[in-house]
Amino acid sequence: MRYSDPKHIDVSENLNKNRCLSCGTTENMYRRRYCSLECRQRLRYNLNMRTGLLRALSTKYATFYFTESMIILDVLPYGSAELFSFIFPRSKGKKPSEDYCTMNNILGNAWWAEKRRTNKRYLATQHILEKANSKNVDAKSIKPIEIKEPVRMGKSLTFLKLRKNDLTSPKLQQVIKKAYRQQAKRYHPDLGGDAAVFRKLHEAYLQLIQWSENPVFISRRGFPDKWFYYGSSNKWIQPAPIKVNIF
Repeated sequence: MRYSDPKHIDVSENLNKNRCLSCGTTENMYRRRYCSLECRQRLRYNLNMRTGLLRALSTKYATFYFTESMIILDVLPYGSAELFSFIFPRSKGKKPSEDYCTMNNILGNAWWAEKRRTNKRYLATQHILEKANSKNVDAKSIKPIEIKEPVRMGKSLTFLKLRKNDLTSPKLQQVIKKAYRQQAKRYHPDLGGDAAVFRKLHEAYLQLIQWSENPVFISRRGFPDKWFYYGSSNKWIQPAPIKVNIF
């Protein structure tokens, strides 16, 4: 894959939200955001294994996303009022994770070549940023969304066939009790159900009721349709759910 001049690429191509956010497939996606857990983990692994370039560019925030024809890496360095976009064409038959690795290698090799030539890290960084399409931005306008999610409620929600959005209901305890009664009819031993499953169902019910009396959330940052890099943690974060409650 060769580096493409971002000035000759239309980056306005819309992303299809029915595509897997890791590989782009549309097969059997329905309302899912990823085609499989393995696919999501593979892209995150490749992103996290190649953060050296972002550190060299003194990156505060970065996002990675893709369309059918291109991959895009947006970088906001610390102390900068400019957003730098690296845009590469997709390779036929390649997954976005593979294209990202190739792009990262090209830019990384160019950085090291300039570093060896000048013996100056800042000149190597400047050399790479000059390859990007840049624009002045308000740092606040690209600040990632901060969302709050319930702490460790996933399994309990699954047992009661509830969704995370249900936890924001003003009548939460009624919602939990109704869901519990519905599942109890199916799994209660006195009605021919599985005793082991019913015990887990009852434990999930008690956990959710207890949580509803003192809700505890965790905070994280992200974007709905882009992988997000946070310089302070030096880690990539998967796209945040599209339907979230922002506090």
